[in-house]
Amino acid sequence: MQRLPEEVEEYFPYRSIRPYQDEFIHALHATIKERKHAVIEGSNGLGKTISALSACLPTVKNNDMQLIYLAKTHRQHDRVIEELKAISKRQKVSGVSLRGRSEMCFHPFITRHAADAKSAMEICELLKKRHQCPYHTNIEEKTEASIDLQLHLASNAFTATEIQEICRKEKFCPYEITKLILSQVDVIALSYLYLFDPPVRTVFLKQLERPLSKLILVIDEAHNLPDTAIDIASDSLSLFSIRQAEQEAKQFSYRDITAFTSKLRLIVEKMTSKTEKETLVEPKLFCEMIERETEIGDLTSFVDHLHNCGNTIRRRMLSEGKFPQSYVHRMGEFFARWVKTTEDEAYVHTLSKYFTHRGTRSARLEIVALDPSKITKPIFSAVYSSIVMSGTLEPLDSFAKITDMPKETVQKAIPSPFPREHILTLICCGVTTAMEQRNPGMYKKIVERIIEVTESTPANVGIFAASYDVLEALLNIGIEDAINKPLFHEERGMKSKENELLINRFKSYAKKGGAVLLGVQGGRSSEGTDYPGDQMNSVAIVGVPYAEPTPKVKAQIDYYEKRFPKLGREYGYVLPALKKAAQAAGRPIRTLEDRGALVFLDHRYATSYCQKFLPLWIRRDMKTLPNENGLISQELRMFFGTRV
Repeated sequence: MQRLPEEVEEYFPYRSIRPYQDEFIHALHATIKERKHAVIEGSNGLGKTISALSACLPTVKNNDMQLIYLAKTHRQHDRVIEELKAISKRQKVSGVSLRGRSEMCFHPFITRHAADAKSAMEICELLKKRHQCPYHTNIEEKTEASIDLQLHLASNAFTATEIQEICRKEKFCPYEITKLILSQVDVIALSYLYLFDPPVRTVFLKQLERPLSKLILVIDEAHNLPDTAIDIASDSLSLFSIRQAEQEAKQFSYRDITAFTSKLRLIVEKMTSKTEKETLVEPKLFCEMIERETEIGDLTSFVDHLHNCGNTIRRRMLSEGKFPQSYVHRMGEFFARWVKTTEDEAYVHTLSKYFTHRGTRSARLEIVALDPSKITKPIFSAVYSSIVMSGTLEPLDSFAKITDMPKETVQKAIPSPFPREHILTLICCGVTTAMEQRNPGMYKKIVERIIEVTESTPANVGIFAASYDVLEALLNIGIEDAINKPLFHEERGMKSKENELLINRFKSYAKKGGAVLLGVQGGRSSEGTDYPGDQMNSVAIVGVPYAEPTPKVKAQIDYYEKRFPKLGREYGYVLPALKKAAQAAGRPIRTLEDRGALVFLDHRYATSYCQKFLPLWIRRDMKTLPNENGLISQELRMFFGTRV
């Protein structure tokens, strides 16, 4: 074990270091000291959060910088603050976890009506201008109390929830108070959007009063970054929104917009009737068709008109005490981006059909970004230094290329700290979800293998299917009646709260004989949710989650092929699938004390091609089982011993 650098030791708050944690910290510290960037893979249990904080804080404190810690969930943000509090017992450090305006706001109008961060921001600004928010007004009127609170918060470490509770007593707006202290704290933990979404970033950097060059960036669970970047750069407009814009324009007596939306709706409905599921739309020709059939003249000029009228509608609605959401304004935003991306090969434009939450069929126009580096490169090229880390980043070179990180970026995979005897990884031959082999016989065989897993595991089992089609096929073939434990399963379109309730009910069986969770790879249950201890002893990965070869997917492959010759299919099709599989496989392994069995139910995982895209900690001791009954049971019973 290496001794930690002296300046890092001053910030590392624990007496003992986990296996390989010293190697991880040294790699991070060297990266920051040399003002470089690093892509580092490290599995759960390594202590990545405290390692990153300890390695970065010396440079932050000595150079009047800030550490921006990006993570996907509120729980991860709060974990950063918890570790910062441990550090504060040794060194004076400060920090906050920041949540969105809609989540921190006390104003009943926003808490009732704001559907997303953007609408919350717009409503908030309007309320402040009209002096209709007492929580904001109190900050200005109770100056002395406000300043005292800011000084207190800026000198310590607080989670967003803690700031909310303090502000509730003082009747101050917690979001505005947090904004006022952002430039004064050492560490800020928050979501990716604050730095990678261009409009949000502009506002955020203004609040920091620092340029990007004075920021050290840590991105946790960074395997999510490419998809997040794609989502940021993409947009969509549903047929429902077009219909609502038509009704809204009629209600507010905008005859030209009413006529425009009516004809646009007919155009989209006609195109939808000729589309099976998804089709590419030639953006320039579509613009010309809109101009011709709606008789508006220049679309760009009409988009400005939509914006202006939409803003007028929103102001009027707010003055009447109504939620100021304008579909006319939304339509203007969408077509402004459509026109802007018409000539850009980094985007494709599509029309696709989909099912709503109510099960009805609808359609939407989409602007689909193909290049995450359009969003990520400006950040990596401007920040002082960055640490990009996750348990599922390999191949590291692929990630660095896709996000266009600087050429001198350090790439390192840290060995797993888990004792090898705590992880059993099996690959089962004879089963697959390959499209040409999906039939009742194959699904019946997969269920037989799943039965072996459930009967030979002491408590809870997770089963993550390649897609909802596969999940539903397992249900149709009778998996619920075949297994010996209660089954909880995800459903298409399940809302976040419904999914959370499902997970909690499943976890409650950990000490009651066990249950089975059936979800999909890449879904809410298989990413971002932890199942320590008996909450998930075994996980079965059913199939390789390759995307359906839609026009969007094919366009992604073609785009990457142009950027990275001979690697288009690998970057645009294979890597995303294997990342989902790896994330799902890692659900049972969360703490160093956990013992978990990973069972891959698809013979394709036995190939060297698939395995090279899996993290080292998963592939290092993989055992391939021949196509025989009872072998899974035998392996699991030996692994779990007397507990089964």
